[in-house]
Amino acid sequence: MNTRFDAAARAVLHDILAARRDCRHFLPGPPLPDEQLARLLGAAHQAPSVGLMQPWRFMRLHGPRWRERLAPLVEAERQATAAALGPRAGEFLRLKVEGLRDCAELLALILAPDDGTVFGRRTLPQQMALCSAGAAVQNLWLAARAENLGLGWVSMFDPAALAALLRLPAGAQPLGLLCLGPVPAFYDRPMLERQGWRRRRPLQDLLMEPPDHGD
Repeated sequence: MNTRFDAAARAVLHDILAARRDCRHFLPGPPLPDEQLARLLGAAHQAPSVGLMQPWRFMRLHGPRWRERLAPLVEAERQATAAALGPRAGEFLRLKVEGLRDCAELLALILAPDDGTVFGRRTLPQQMALCSAGAAVQNLWLAARAENLGLGWVSMFDPAALAALLRLPAGAQPLGLLCLGPVPAFYDRPMLERQGWRRRRPLQDLLMEPPDHGD
């Protein structure tokens, strides 16, 4: 494929990148149409992966029963996080950290058992698998935003407990619960910034240069 993009296409892409948000507030409603969900997961599946290992797996969790079973795991970790935050516990507990019960679709993101890929990850096997799975979620996030849908990545759970609940095979690891669906509005800034929890750092602060060795 030798597609070339013009300035208008680049502008749209950058608009989508800037408008992407980690969403916590969803509009209750029916599941997404199968063709739309397939399109979004197809975008995720086009993500790059080290050694073409494609370690991502997505499990679609249908119906309210799954949400009721998963909610206690998330709540337990929310309380444990609050305890670990000490003086900021109360402030943290006032934040909305998930949209588990309201989102149209609930997906589990799973890291597949290691398939032995060596190409590109001999020295960083776990790290490169995680990076590859993260790239798939970013694709899904951007595709969802392009279709005016929100996505929230929930990471508050005990991995072993969630793996047992989902009956994952040996070596598979849950990396997230992905809440996906229509939202009442998209945040104008990241929610944690709007709530005063943390501020996005300017790009200049994150650029590095190697030390001058006088070469």
